[in-house]
Amino acid sequence: MIGIEEITGVVLAGGRGSRMGGADKGLQNHRGMPLALHALMRLSPQVGAMMVNANRNLAAYESLGAPVWPDTLPDHAGPLAGFLTGLEHCGTDYLVTVPCDTPDFPTDLVARLAQSLQAQDAEIAMACTLQGGVRQVQPVFCLMRAELRESLVRFTQGGQRKIDRWTALHRCALVEFDDAQAFFNANTPAELQQLQGHG
Repeated sequence: MIGIEEITGVVLAGGRGSRMGGADKGLQNHRGMPLALHALMRLSPQVGAMMVNANRNLAAYESLGAPVWPDTLPDHAGPLAGFLTGLEHCGTDYLVTVPCDTPDFPTDLVARLAQSLQAQDAEIAMACTLQGGVRQVQPVFCLMRAELRESLVRFTQGGQRKIDRWTALHRCALVEFDDAQAFFNANTPAELQQLQGHG
């Protein structure tokens, strides 16, 4: 069994928010709190340590109560940059990532990812859902061994930025979650509005 104390969680809030009109997505108000705070509060009980990956409004993110680290890669390089930042500051054997714009992800997310990672002797475990009978991988809900840092450094130094290309280099476990709605994310103001009605 992988214990909670062996896992560090990171909330990914480093994007440009281009589909949100350039607004900082993690700081958008959702049911009276910033989106990123929902993610932090939901992830905290599932892990031993927490951090946030953000590239602007750092003081606002720090006020949410977890250490904040900006990307080490330039030019808002996407979720993999957040993975790398998390791995560089991770003091545990495992790192789990969640995006800041999906506040209702499962409360047993980490436990189920950890169980499958161990059972399948995988290096990475990712959530997936079934939508219309099609398996939809949710790659930013990802538990990985911290020792993959060197692999990710090499991959990103080669100019690569695609999550699926990097994860394809490693043993991956896919963990199916029944509730696709739990992974609904707010990329646009309209989706944020839609999210208010969930739950």
